Amino acid sequence: MKIKTAEFVISNTNPELCPTPDKPEYAFIGRSNVGKSSLINTLTERKSLAKTSTTPGKTQLINHFIINDEWYLVDLPGYGYAKSSKKERAKWDGFIRQYLNNRTSLIYTFVLLDSRIKAQKIDLEFMEMLGIKGIPFVMVFTKLDKLSSSAANKNLTAYKKEMLKTWEALPPIVLTSSSTKQGRDEILKIIAETNQDFSFK
Repeated sequence: MKIKTAEFVISNTNPELCPTPDKPEYAFIGRSNVGKSSLINTLTERKSLAKTSTTPGKTQLINHFIINDEWYLVDLPGYGYAKSSKKERAKWDGFIRQYLNNRTSLIYTFVLLDSRIKAQKIDLEFMEMLGIKGIPFVMVFTKLDKLSSSAANKNLTAYKKEMLKTWEALPPIVLTSSSTKQGRDEILKIIAETNQDFSFK
């Protein structure tokens, strides 16, 4: 897939104010500072479509971007940012879950996971919630350029083992690096192939 256009549409905390659900949507989410904004910019080949920051918790809204006038890329707030207040975290959790549970045009949720660290309880619980709700998702491991191939394989094997303690089968897995663009074509291929199978009238 070639990204011809990528434009910001709207930011909000109310899923009811999201664009009319007449195009397929693909949401990106992960713990704070997992590299989500960098990956989105790499996917769209735009340097600042999604705002990046060294400070976790930058994204605090549901952000819709229209890609090629055909589908929406949705940048969701990161979860688990400890320095935000409990009230703020509860607010984010509320509208994120409302969006994920009720958005009829949501096709896939790409869950970003830091390849450098072991499986985190908050990530495992979030993916379990998606599974229980029947929300299709892809596991996207980020920052592969920060690891040797042997370390990456070791971490990925351990993560799969942890997942299979509670899952009968694993969802699709993509290994990525925003620096080297590893995984970019694979994610766009998933989106392109999935778009062919869905139409919203």
